Amino acid sequence: MTDPFLSSRIDGVFFGKILNRWDGRDPSAIEKTPVSGPQNIEEFGFVLDEQADLENHGGADKAIHHYASDHYQAWIDDGHIPIGTQPAAFGENITTQGMNEWSLCIGDKLRLGTAVVQISQGRQPCWKLNEYTKNKKMAYLFQKTSRTGWYYRVLEAGVAAAGDQVTLIERTQPNWSVACVTSARLTRRVSLQDAEALAALPELADGWRVAFRRMAEGNHHEDTSSRLKGSDG
Repeated sequence: MTDPFLSSRIDGVFFGKILNRWDGRDPSAIEKTPVSGPQNIEEFGFVLDEQADLENHGGADKAIHHYASDHYQAWIDDGHIPIGTQPAAFGENITTQGMNEWSLCIGDKLRLGTAVVQISQGRQPCWKLNEYTKNKKMAYLFQKTSRTGWYYRVLEAGVAAAGDQVTLIERTQPNWSVACVTSARLTRRVSLQDAEALAALPELADGWRVAFRRMAEGNHHEDTSSRLKGSDG
């Protein structure tokens, strides 16, 4: 069950720089490091954060990536990341405890510091996650567990810092948790009725609505080789 009064404290804010990290592969800003003090948030996210691939890792519908730091212990316990791994190991921008893919829904509006943001979609993990974590199965495991984190679009610009609150202020789609929708999107195992509903969900990111429209039309095939292996490798 979801909590209409969900609120948490920002544990960390993390930014990255675009670098050539792997020989013969596309550049990436997945390596995020902690920043302190109030940070400006505008339409495309934190002003000082960088994204190398704005089609897949940025833009208005993927402005800020939020990850539940609670998941780290589960990844460690399962043996998928080393003991002592700290948040931002997956390239997220902010972390909190107590909010996750099951307690939040697509379309949720939250106050993030002084900004107002809205959940637009879950994360579609790619090959860069495998390379960065040095775990060749990590993208697959993200999909399998639904512990993907989620993306925000920015509705109102503002500032946020570690220690500030993230508070749910409006829920318009209580039946569509981030976990449910992300699982349907990544596995493409979804009923015709649900695919039609998600294709028409106005709060959902455009790219995901298009994908669900295809599923509603009976086309469940999708070439994921570029995302999971990289078009350059």
